Amino acid sequence: MKWIRGKAIGQGGFATVYRAVLKDGDLELAVKTSGAYGAEALKNESYVLDKIGTCPEVIRCYGYSETFEKEQHDYNLLLEFATGGSLSDEMKKHGGRLLEPYIRRHTKSILNGIYFVHSKGFIHCDIKVDNVLIFQNGNAKICDFGLAMEASEKGKVESSRELRGTPMYLAPESVNENEYDYPVDIWALGCAVAEMYTGKPIWNDPQQNQWALLLRIGGEELPEIPQELSEEGKDFLSKCLIKDPKKRWTAEMLLDHPFVTGIEVGECDNESDNNKTSSTSSPSDSYVKDGCKGELGTAVRVKAVMGRI
Repeated sequence: MKWIRGKAIGQGGFATVYRAVLKDGDLELAVKTSGAYGAEALKNESYVLDKIGTCPEVIRCYGYSETFEKEQHDYNLLLEFATGGSLSDEMKKHGGRLLEPYIRRHTKSILNGIYFVHSKGFIHCDIKVDNVLIFQNGNAKICDFGLAMEASEKGKVESSRELRGTPMYLAPESVNENEYDYPVDIWALGCAVAEMYTGKPIWNDPQQNQWALLLRIGGEELPEIPQELSEEGKDFLSKCLIKDPKKRWTAEMLLDHPFVTGIEVGECDNESDNNKTSSTSSPSDSYVKDGCKGELGTAVRVKAVMGRI
């Protein structure tokens, strides 16, 4: 199926995000585009989303394509379009921070998504407020799986040759031992929850030298838990921000914590849809190769395109 590229709506480290729409339909898309530099990350994201399947708290991928425009060979990932922007954007709309009822709801959604990703044997490796999208109904979904990795067999820690993720959200074991396993996502979740409440990064000095930041994360210092949070909120963060990853609570354990119990959000379907329909790209067209959650024909279509492309 062919699609029409609209205006750019975001810029990341290796990709630009465009608003787009299907040529022969009313499904609005967010298309993440990169040249050769970011191709591997986009391919990795496509692979991970295809493998884990569908979950209400994980961004939906409709497929990928390769385009050739102005002698430029680009890779494109076709994703759900989030009308509310990122969680970071939502925080800015509310003066930089959120009220606790909203924090609880978003935390439950993110936690559901993390639990689902972990249950499929993957680690996100870059949970942060910029990588959570907000939709028209207020639901939050985890996005940006470019750094995600498959966990080692039998739960062994998988190591990477270089730091993987955003420094402000890195777990101590990643800084000290270059270790990446499920607990790193829980530490990052704790950082994001605190940031939702205070409007500031949990280490409270984003301008400091990166090496000084890494020394703080890898040292004995613990990040400060906002004292204005409810007792349940403070206790929740204390379970996320444990230096020893073996003692840090898991996503499954945290889902039973009083801070998020009783919050109604979507539930993930553990049955992965790995059906694919292979297609061939035309050099002159933007053409979808189905994948990442099944065929485009099974997608839920919006009633009308919101805004003009």
